[in-house]
Amino acid sequence: MARRLRVSSAGVSEHLIQRGNNRQATFACEEDMQAYVGWLKTYSKKYKVSVHAWVLMTNHVHILCTPSSNDGISQMMQSLGRMYVMYFNRSYKRTGTLWEGRFKSCLVQEETYLMQVYRYIEMNPVRASMVDEPADYFWSSYQCNALGKKSDLLTPHSIYTRLGRNEQERQLAYRGLFAHQIEGKLLEDIRQATNK
Repeated sequence: MARRLRVSSAGVSEHLIQRGNNRQATFACEEDMQAYVGWLKTYSKKYKVSVHAWVLMTNHVHILCTPSSNDGISQMMQSLGRMYVMYFNRSYKRTGTLWEGRFKSCLVQEETYLMQVYRYIEMNPVRASMVDEPADYFWSSYQCNALGKKSDLLTPHSIYTRLGRNEQERQLAYRGLFAHQIEGKLLEDIRQATNK
């Protein structure tokens, strides 16, 4: 069966998900997450992909990003995956695949869904009952977007920057978006879009 054609356009934001094969752990310790983030920084810069939000869970990854070229995201994820799988297999004396096939992606309608996807990604650890508040989870972009923590990986989206006239106003407005969980139809719509 032929693989589905992946649609990616320069300047159009995408929500990416990559899961561990058979839902197995892809990060066994903090050093693994540091290594992954390091390569994500390297390859997002190399292939000119702006990363707006991310979360590393124990067995999967979510990334919200915007490429500067049609093939930027595919090149970034291919290079990142190659380096991380070699590192992981060498570290844990294993062989074979780590990821469940190719990463999944969907284009994001900026005006309608972009900020909802930010929330969806950064609320993952709360939905998984790993933490009570998104600020308590270190391996996501929430501390950057909501609290002003500096990161070489983060590039604020223009819609994020419209939340306020300065960093403090933007961060306050952003934190306000997290007063409630994403539930019901919106949650299901986001999940269905990325799984197709």
